[in-house]
Amino acid sequence: MDSLITAAARALAAGDPLGALKRVALRDDAPALALRGLAMAQLGDLVRAKALLRRAARAFGPNEAVARARCVVAEAEIALVSRDLGWSVRALDAARATLEEHGDRLNAAYARYLEVRRLLLIGRLDEAERVLAGLDPTPFPPALRTAHELVGAGIAMRRLRTKAARAALVRAEHAARQAGIPALAAEVERASLVLNTPAACLIARGEKRSLLLEEVEALLASKALVVDACRHVVRDSRIVVSLATRPVLFALVRALGEAWPGDVPRDLLLARAFGARLADESHRARLRVEIGRLRRVLRTLASIRATTRGFSLAPRRARDVVVLAPPVDGENAAVLALLADGESWSSSALALALGASQRTVQRALDSLAAAGKVGSFGRARARRWMTPPVPGFTTTLLLPAPLPID
Repeated sequence: MDSLITAAARALAAGDPLGALKRVALRDDAPALALRGLAMAQLGDLVRAKALLRRAARAFGPNEAVARARCVVAEAEIALVSRDLGWSVRALDAARATLEEHGDRLNAAYARYLEVRRLLLIGRLDEAERVLAGLDPTPFPPALRTAHELVGAGIAMRRLRTKAARAALVRAEHAARQAGIPALAAEVERASLVLNTPAACLIARGEKRSLLLEEVEALLASKALVVDACRHVVRDSRIVVSLATRPVLFALVRALGEAWPGDVPRDLLLARAFGARLADESHRARLRVEIGRLRRVLRTLASIRATTRGFSLAPRRARDVVVLAPPVDGENAAVLALLADGESWSSSALALALGASQRTVQRALDSLAAAGKVGSFGRARARRWMTPPVPGFTTTLLLPAPLPID
């Protein structure tokens, strides 16, 4: 490798993409194209970065399998940052296998971290935890240890293990300082903000207040009966009943939970569950049927009592009833929650992460766009959605282990 390529690779590893571009910006050989692609990715020009990496992969000769595999891994991260979750997982697995076969354990491990981050984004926590457990970060350089701890913190947050998440973020901050890469330190700081940002809204006895993630954890471990509108379950300290596939029943129990210890008039229940503004006898008959179903589903947690004007919820063991709602509530709250990370998402990636049909997600995006809450750029399959950026701030790209071509 010539001296300019070596110097550019070192600049990338130190988090200096402009320094790397100064050395290889005018070169079109395969190693220079790959390094230019990585530099453009760190600068945020993901479209050009992807094009450069693909050119580099084609330019490398048949005996340069490791270099081509590194390009594939870098392209996979660009797809992940772009929230293009439909990108070929098989290509990433093949690239990782090639790197392992040729002894490039660091970039092979980084490919594993990309796999875990993708699993985390689409909510497959058990798989993500299993893959992460098989990686020992001890022999890795500081940048890769930072990536390990960030992924571990993300899993812990999803599992509502705030102490474990804070410990992982402290280790990530220490490793990022050792790495000396400003963008990496910013990524750790950004992840830490999640623990200090309202994660849910508590509704109890007619009052609302915001909860941090650790307060949500404490609430779910308490003796209260929790109607969890974030996961669509009803739970106490021992039993969890999922209503994720039964939206009418969940709408009813949420209305009852918000009104506890009072009751809810039948007309209000009809409006909440069925959207009925002018109820007739058929609506009332359906309400009686659904209340009967709800009684059977919740029989181990609570009973539902008829009152003069409607129904009320009576917990069997819990002393209190609370509703845990998303911080941004409403019909399209789940879509907004995913877009809140500041990155751009494709509608197919949103559908995959939410477990919904792409058409359903597209309708939600169109509704949010009409309300000015989200924006888009690009056309057709290249179209990406994101929330309006905050002036003065830009999103960060986590490339903690630039893939130097050696």
